[in-house]
Amino acid sequence: MTPRQAAAMLAVGRAALGMAVLAVPERVTAGWLGSEHASQPVVQDLARSLGARDAALGFATLWTLDDPVVGARVQTACAAVDTVDALATILARKALPPAGVFGTVAIAGGAAAVGFYLARATARA
Repeated sequence: MTPRQAAAMLAVGRAALGMAVLAVPERVTAGWLGSEHASQPVVQDLARSLGARDAALGFATLWTLDDPVVGARVQTACAAVDTVDALATILARKALPPAGVFGTVAIAGGAAAVGFYLARATARA
């Protein structure tokens, strides 16, 4: 798999997650935040904003993959967002379900590391 293909897969996953959060925020965020938090309307509204962010970043990545400068910058922005998601989850860990913390930090942290790598790799290609 080439770095471009891997970046495209990561972008499709991000866009799909964003669309899912937009469509059914409570269902998607319950594992991360816990059912009692995810069922609150204000949390669902905030989750939708995160969903819109991820959908937009995923599509922006796909649209700019063939531009080594802009594409790499968009991928770096995605990796930075993933880093903040992981750190924010760590900071809030006492109020969140342990499995949600572990899963979110693993997924967001992994996506951040891979995203930073792919941003550099696709910029060189």
